[in-house]
Amino acid sequence: MASSVKAILDLKGRDVVTAGPNTTVWEAAAILSKKKIGAIVVVGMENKISGMFTERDLVHVIAKAGKDGLDQTLSSVMTSKVLRCNEQTSVNELMELMTSKRFRHVPVETNGKLAGIISIGDVVKSRIAEVEREAEEIKAYIAS
Repeated sequence: MASSVKAILDLKGRDVVTAGPNTTVWEAAAILSKKKIGAIVVVGMENKISGMFTERDLVHVIAKAGKDGLDQTLSSVMTSKVLRCNEQTSVNELMELMTSKRFRHVPVETNGKLAGIISIGDVVKSRIAEVEREAEEIKAYIAS
């Protein structure tokens, strides 16, 4: 049962696609496309979270600056106020935060450093597995 962020990370792994603050929007867009992901964590010195760059940020850059926006650095266009969680955060807490703040990706931080990332898909998958497990337990109880 994945009732915490730690349990989800233990199942899915802790790899995170990152980029430095001087990466261009063009380079970041190529990474998003190649990796088939929706967000990149922008990290500074010692793997500390500086910001997030998402597909939504990419759309905003192009809408505001056109193709010239592709030459801007992530530090100038990223979301710098990043919602973070830790491994002890419960799936329910995280689901509430993601829904209320409208974030689809939340980096996991341990001792001030990036330790993983959780997507809304990870949260949904965890909740579905939990509901299916509960249904099986109810079926086994009724059958006994």
